[in-house]
Amino acid sequence: MASAVELDTIVPQIRRDIVRMVHAVNSGHPGGSLGCVEYLVALYFKVMKHNPEHFSMDGVGEDLFFLSNGHVSPVFYSVLARSGYFPVKELSSFRKLNTRLQGHPTTHDHLPGVRMASGSLGQGLSVGVGAALAKKLNNDGRIVYTLHGDGELQEGQIWEAAMYAAAKKVDNIIAAVDMNGQQIDGSTDQVLPMGSLKAKFEAFGWDVIEVAKGNDTTTIVDALALAKQHTGKGKPVILLLKTEMGSGVDFMMHSHKWHGVAPNDAQLAQALNQNAETLGDY
Repeated sequence: MASAVELDTIVPQIRRDIVRMVHAVNSGHPGGSLGCVEYLVALYFKVMKHNPEHFSMDGVGEDLFFLSNGHVSPVFYSVLARSGYFPVKELSSFRKLNTRLQGHPTTHDHLPGVRMASGSLGQGLSVGVGAALAKKLNNDGRIVYTLHGDGELQEGQIWEAAMYAAAKKVDNIIAAVDMNGQQIDGSTDQVLPMGSLKAKFEAFGWDVIEVAKGNDTTTIVDALALAKQHTGKGKPVILLLKTEMGSGVDFMMHSHKWHGVAPNDAQLAQALNQNAETLGDY
């Protein structure tokens, strides 16, 4: 397991991977990917029990992760590669024809680490709840984690799954919401205000943990440790992560405009310069 210092060394490398991948094909979603780097780094390099070298779809005896907002695939692919699921050099195949690293994660090409296709939003919580129930039936004491965008919570299926999880006491799942307040057409408050997500999830019967510093690895590690303490007590658990879209690249922050726009050559150089510490590019 990586220390807090090591996690903070991994974070800028993941950011470099993201901007380079999206720039290379002039396509992809850098903003949201950059905003949830710390969460996925904390999860994969510190918190989860998982086996990158011997990946299996069933994940018996392992913690499982499901990415629901699949358009942030750049951060997911980078974290999977850097944690040992497949060669880092394969990141250079991102969004190219007939490769395993498509714009949204898919399962038909059997990319290690990917257990669900997630192009259509709103489905990941249902999958996570199903996987968590399977672990209960199999007396597998490990935990299921999911990640969602806040704009994604405008999908009705999320709330069907939330209601079901609480009703059936699915208390071995820890969901997380990347609350950057932005989506493709503007701020979430402009597109469809959702009010208090804390109040909503509590009303649906969930244990809610608010994380004010969603772009700080130490804070996230502590929040995940707290969330694990809440499992097994009859309620599903959710983390509400206050994050910044485009975090770590100053000109991408504070705006929805970088939801799905690739940086040009000059912008790439600027983004890389702001994340200069590197473990070695692909």
